[in-house]
Amino acid sequence: MFFSKSKYCLMRQCPKLLWLDTYHKELKTEDPSRDERMAVGNEIGDLAMGLFGDFTEVTVLKDDDRPDISAMLQQTQDCLRRGVENICEASFSYKGLYCAVDILHKERGGYAIYEVKSSTHAQPIYGVDVAYQKYVLEHCGVKVTGTYLVCLDPAYVRGEELDIHALFQIIDLAEAVSAEYPLIQSRLSQAEDVLAQHNEPARELGEHCEDPYHCPYWEYCTRHLPSPSVFDLYRMPFKKKLSYYHAGMRSYSQLLDAPKLNDKQQRQIQFQLHDCGVHIDKDGIRKFLSTLSYPLYFLDFETMQQALPQYCGTKPYQQVPFQYSLHYIEGEGAPLQHKEFLAKEGTDPRRAIAESLCRDIPKDVCVTAYNKSFECSRLAELAEQFPDLAEHLLNIRDNVRDLLVPFQSGFYYNRAMGGSFSIKSVLPALFPDDPALDYHNLEGVHNGAEAMTVFPLLQQMPPQQRQEVRRQLLAYCKLDTFAMVKVWQALAEAAK
Repeated sequence: MFFSKSKYCLMRQCPKLLWLDTYHKELKTEDPSRDERMAVGNEIGDLAMGLFGDFTEVTVLKDDDRPDISAMLQQTQDCLRRGVENICEASFSYKGLYCAVDILHKERGGYAIYEVKSSTHAQPIYGVDVAYQKYVLEHCGVKVTGTYLVCLDPAYVRGEELDIHALFQIIDLAEAVSAEYPLIQSRLSQAEDVLAQHNEPARELGEHCEDPYHCPYWEYCTRHLPSPSVFDLYRMPFKKKLSYYHAGMRSYSQLLDAPKLNDKQQRQIQFQLHDCGVHIDKDGIRKFLSTLSYPLYFLDFETMQQALPQYCGTKPYQQVPFQYSLHYIEGEGAPLQHKEFLAKEGTDPRRAIAESLCRDIPKDVCVTAYNKSFECSRLAELAEQFPDLAEHLLNIRDNVRDLLVPFQSGFYYNRAMGGSFSIKSVLPALFPDDPALDYHNLEGVHNGAEAMTVFPLLQQMPPQQRQEVRRQLLAYCKLDTFAMVKVWQALAEAAK
């Protein structure tokens, strides 16, 4: 069994994590965004291969599409003998330790390691990763002259063409690698001992459960806790939750007299323990509702957040809106109406969505959003991009009211919210038995993450499938604003 750099990083986070991931992967909670992240990482990695000019990639696949590691090891050695300047996926093995270097760049006196990541900044774990690679390479007889991170530059703004030399930033990891390198041998010995155990190692919950990554075995490792537990408290830092946990305050009953809980957390505990029904602050709700006026609009955006900027004037991971739903009521007692926009696939959606917003939302009308900072930020970005539309777009932004406020302010709460004020928690708490408001009943697209993932793929789909997915996108976004209408109506009823 090869011991890879990913296993070394698991060991560094938690020995129990390494053991579980080696012997009991079935206990893992699958991350629905994992495949998407891997695809993005592969795309970034492929693009970065050309940073230093011509290169040789040594990836070799077997008939079942798994990497042929033996062939990759041999091909790497051949490249080294021939003095190839840039070897991508350069593969090395030393006494069962294996690594593949993203870019191995020849320099005077040896080779430099360049680790490619799809992030926009360096993280401590990257130094651990690269230190392990250096350890393997040097034990294979390769002189490592430098250790570097290649990641996206968050300040890069795309022009007409993608400039990979401006897109990527190169960060020297020498200090982080030097700090980790002397510890590697002892950590490898510890990993060997861990993997030799028949039973999982004992490990108490701690900051390592979230650092550097959220542990995929969290649900398994917390199965002994009551539900809900201290880790379900609203907006409490993980470190603080751990302090209560280690002090023996784990269940809500044990937290009743816990110090330094805010009003929202105390209400969450009280309602869970005593089933207090519904808390309604009518004066607070009325005060909020008085800030709304007819005609009343309900707006929700869907965006894509691509690592590689696709359009002129965009940055890595910039939120690019491609869709909105708009419910509106012209006056008291007037019928509920709806408008919507979904960009044409394969095109820059920003100009079209900005123009559509200006057509569909008049100036000086009251617009609502749920957690309005998101919609307001998108409107401001569109205004900056299109100065001729800026006045109208900024007018819309300045008239947005936030439907989150009465819940976040504690004007309305019931036990079913579970301490969360997101619309995905508030809606089923207000309307528990309405199938028309259940996102699980939607087809294909059930949340913003799925919408973000599927929209860029539309242009690759056959016409019939594309038409069906567009219908699913419209249905999902429409439910978002219809949900806002229902929430507003429930608040109005509660305030009577």
